[in-house]
Amino acid sequence: MRIRKAVIPAAGYGTRMLPITKAQPKEMVPVVHKPVIQYVVEEAYYSGIREILIITGKHKRAIEDHFDRSDLPKKEKYTEELDTILGDINIFFVRQREQKGLGDAIKYAKAFVDDEPFALLLGDNITIPPCTKMLMDVFEKYRSSVIAVERVPKDRIPFHGIIKGYEIEKGIYMIEDMIEKPKTKEAPSDIATLGRYILTPEIFDYLRTLKPGYGGEYQLTDALREMSKNHPIYAMMYTGKRYDIGNKFEWLKANVELAVKDEEIGNEFKNWIINFVRWLK
Repeated sequence: MRIRKAVIPAAGYGTRMLPITKAQPKEMVPVVHKPVIQYVVEEAYYSGIREILIITGKHKRAIEDHFDRSDLPKKEKYTEELDTILGDINIFFVRQREQKGLGDAIKYAKAFVDDEPFALLLGDNITIPPCTKMLMDVFEKYRSSVIAVERVPKDRIPFHGIIKGYEIEKGIYMIEDMIEKPKTKEAPSDIATLGRYILTPEIFDYLRTLKPGYGGEYQLTDALREMSKNHPIYAMMYTGKRYDIGNKFEWLKANVELAVKDEEIGNEFKNWIINFVRWLK
């Protein structure tokens, strides 16, 4: 039951980031020193996972190129760190033939996953500290699917999958129901999924019979909702920081907040911000 494999969906259009994503994948948008999807791969790697499947689509070739071993004549610590990781893991790629939603994309991982539980990390989210290892620890205890969640402001509820559940221990919930992007008045809570999951292979049974849902797409939330009727699914309240890089405002925040903490440019950037704020006044 050890989690050995991770699946990273990275096939979405990235329409919320246009025109930045007109000619490049949203997962390749830079955050300080590296593209967002590298943060995601590193999260899986430092959680102990060594087999990764990235689900791509049209116009996503840059992702595959990025995870080739570097042949640059001059290397620095960031490319060397990535090369070290790439020498220690296997990354596979598969293309989602049509953009039909997250639920459809995950079906492409069935052969890769086989009969094992696996980690699912959305390719445009950064979590600090890394969320996946925390989920793996919860899975180790309960031996069932577990989803990372966070509380969101009321105005953000219509943009997330929202859960209904009850707390069984501090920060751990038993899920009773899930709704994808509900209207605020119809939401069962303010607890939202954030793009990190540990799933058991039973999820593929529910993805196979899934019908189109919100936006006419196949929603993972709908499959999990059906699965929860027959299999226990838990939620872990994540108390760290999550950045949604599919959102321009969050992307800008991520660059500023992570740059301030960066060991190479942090002090210089922090001083610049202080002077800039003074100038604004």
